[in-house]
Amino acid sequence: ASPGRGLSVDTSRLRSSRSVRLLPGGSWSMSAPFEERSGVVPCGTPWGQWYQTLEEVFIEVQVPPGTRAQDIQCGLQSRHVALAVGGREILKGKLFDSTIADEGTWTLEDRKMVRIVLTKTKRDAANCWTSLLESEYAADPWVQDQMQRKLTLERFQKENPGFDFSGAEISGNYTKGGPDFSNLE
Repeated sequence: ASPGRGLSVDTSRLRSSRSVRLLPGGSWSMSAPFEERSGVVPCGTPWGQWYQTLEEVFIEVQVPPGTRAQDIQCGLQSRHVALAVGGREILKGKLFDSTIADEGTWTLEDRKMVRIVLTKTKRDAANCWTSLLESEYAADPWVQDQMQRKLTLERFQKENPGFDFSGAEISGNYTKGGPDFSNLE
């Protein structure tokens, strides 16, 4: 492959996936979710962190220990998010890209962390969010690069479910989701 157009995946760590798990609704999966096996690439913020997969954006907000669900006000819309705890605004603004509003959820975990899960409208490796909000919480260049690598490997995992890409390294043309192999036979 020519420089800047090729893609290199170190396959020395690839292994066949053999674990089986039951998914909600009774369907079966051959392995744990990619992010559970390979980890996530978090972007730190003053209130916690956010990270993404091909399909979702996760927001983890640290709240005072002992926080109760009734202390939380959370508004989720297609392009906006707002979170306040005990009347104090923590997060509010226009999201980097659109989400499916009625699939967004929030949970209070261990009475000390609020986790918001947003489903991306565009669910592919080319849609790597560079920031959580349009004007705030941007990933620095190194974190952004790691996020793009992770989404591209997740794309390969989805396209090749018989292999485990969780320990693979990637280099070359992986920006915007890597090369399109769909027209190759």
